[in-house]
Amino acid sequence: MTTPTTPDAATVPSLPIVFVHGSGDSARHWQDVIALLPDFTCVALDLPGHGAQIDQPGPERMSISDYAEAVRAELAARGLGRVCLAGHSLGSAIALRLALDHPSLVARLVVVGGGARLRVLPALLDAARAESAPAHESIAAMGFTPGHEALAAAYGEAQAPTAPGMLYRDLSACDAFDVMGELGRITQPALIVVGEQDRMTPPKYAAHLRDHLPDAMMVTVPDAGHFVAVEAPDAVASALRTWLSRES
Repeated sequence: MTTPTTPDAATVPSLPIVFVHGSGDSARHWQDVIALLPDFTCVALDLPGHGAQIDQPGPERMSISDYAEAVRAELAARGLGRVCLAGHSLGSAIALRLALDHPSLVARLVVVGGGARLRVLPALLDAARAESAPAHESIAAMGFTPGHEALAAAYGEAQAPTAPGMLYRDLSACDAFDVMGELGRITQPALIVVGEQDRMTPPKYAAHLRDHLPDAMMVTVPDAGHFVAVEAPDAVASALRTWLSRES
């Protein structure tokens, strides 16, 4: 899914923002944030087997590096060179990997609900392996802040379908992800956004990134959890706008 804009070129940074979604999700994860950034060029991608790419699932098993290569290939196909790469959860791991492996492609880095490691609860992996509804329900229950149950339900009902086995493949890739020892090599300016009540990638994960990336700014969003871009899109969009303006 691509959301192009045609703003006044004199007032808009030339760097496009490319958004990558999380496990079992799709490009629509970012739609409310993108709607609040009409003066930026924004592109939201579907990963293999998700959303618009449901008929192109790729191999049964994929690592974060494999996902990163799929995103790199998609950017090349779209003619996108240097970008601001923003990822949520699984997407944040992909963004970190690309920043390490293709620094000339990733000019700016945005990590939303992410960390240098993304261990997944064994029970959640087991449920996802069985392709059971409880796996999706558990993610919704843990991913949204208590009190936002109606929003979580509505988001789940509107979720784009994925190819069979995608959630397990996504979560397995996250579980194996670890760049703890590589953070010092990421020299791009980075924005770290985390929901204050994120129970899946707690604020301490974000703080570790802030403290170990050479050039990082951290924004903590109150009354929001792991799905901070859905619960508080205005706060995420504002953080992006302020940070990109400062970096420009």
